[in-house]
Amino acid sequence: MTSRATSKALFSEALKYIPGGVNSPVRSFRAVGGQPFFVNRAKGAHVWDVDGNELIDYVLTWGPAILGHAHPKIIAAVKAAANHGTSFGIPNPFEVTMAKLICALVPSVQKVRLCNSGTEACMSAIRLARGFTKRDKIIKFDGCYHGHVDSLLVKAGSGALTFGHPDSAGVPAAFTQHTIVLPFNDADAVKAAFAANKNQIAGIIVEPVPGNAGLYLPQPGYLEFLSEVTRANGALLIFDEVMTGFRLAPGGAQERFGITPDLTTLGKIIGGGLPVGAFGGRADIMDLLAPLGPVYQAGTLSGNPLALAAGIAALELLSEGRAPQAPEKKSEIKSGRRGPPPSEKDAYARLETLGGQLEAGMKEAAKSADVPVTFNRCGSMFCAYFTSQPVWNLADAMKSDRERFKKYFHGMLAEGIYLAPSQFEAGFISTAHTAADMEKTVSAATKVLRGL
Repeated sequence: MTSRATSKALFSEALKYIPGGVNSPVRSFRAVGGQPFFVNRAKGAHVWDVDGNELIDYVLTWGPAILGHAHPKIIAAVKAAANHGTSFGIPNPFEVTMAKLICALVPSVQKVRLCNSGTEACMSAIRLARGFTKRDKIIKFDGCYHGHVDSLLVKAGSGALTFGHPDSAGVPAAFTQHTIVLPFNDADAVKAAFAANKNQIAGIIVEPVPGNAGLYLPQPGYLEFLSEVTRANGALLIFDEVMTGFRLAPGGAQERFGITPDLTTLGKIIGGGLPVGAFGGRADIMDLLAPLGPVYQAGTLSGNPLALAAGIAALELLSEGRAPQAPEKKSEIKSGRRGPPPSEKDAYARLETLGGQLEAGMKEAAKSADVPVTFNRCGSMFCAYFTSQPVWNLADAMKSDRERFKKYFHGMLAEGIYLAPSQFEAGFISTAHTAADMEKTVSAATKVLRGL
């Protein structure tokens, strides 16, 4: 690996004009030490920094690049759309195409509203849930991130029934007084919260597979429980599938686990690498949005033609060879599973195979190095925690050895493997990754782990 002199110079310059030198905090390397590098090219599963270093990329622009970087069909779609204009502020045909695709592929979505980011989608879904139920309180889970919305930047209270307090300066305490923060995978805490706040909880918002504190999975039956408890208490279940949507299955985590939430938020993959968000669900709930109903939501760039052209190309590529159900038959869906079993050419079958290869290899690498590692994986999402204990929630994740992760991160970077610069972020695999990439990654991990 060559030097990173150009990246260092760019970062020094960036510090003069950009707070912290970055436009999103996790890019800063604060959690692992050192300075971030700058990229000027990406293709497939690899990125090249401004100094010419080539890296196998498992960040994949934090999830959207499920088909790899610079997929030719996506690039062609963006170029073709740009020839007709970059933004209109007037309805365009891409909006209808995207809405139909989402409604056909995502089990629970009968109607959908497009917006500009996952943060905006989650903010709007919560507003809609409150408007529909005429209740104020929302349950979220410790370690789940739903964007930088004031009322969701919340630390857990001192007990399961206490309200949280702001997790960021600039957020008034009053903004978070209706947010209840509970530990993930704890059914008893949810039951207690509903009992203590009878007829006051509008809904639960949850990442069905939390990927913003590393990665941990729902325990068997937990998502089913959330669906049942919200229904029994007149509340709504909101799945934040900004990260898992179209990644864990064509219909996201809700298809993979067979759960039908009331509302779903989406982002990342549906923009094909460009900024976009969406939220959707039952038609009777969605019809409360303006201009039909009293819940206001708007956006100047919502339905941007470039973002939608890229997203449509991505979704069409991912769903090739599958048989999505027509939107008008959504009411008949019980399990959220449909269509033929995936073939070997199916994108999701490939992702599952690569994920399994990486998981087996990484576990063997940790074992051979005699380093305690818990490797969590769901489809093409993964995280390695430096702990010997299972990780089911944020409290478990916090037991991981972060100092050891710092050394591991920099060791892997030196070997040409780019992982997220934080113990508490998920890794991603794309269809552009190869078995050889997995082998190289495992080989690098074996070397680095033995040196820790």
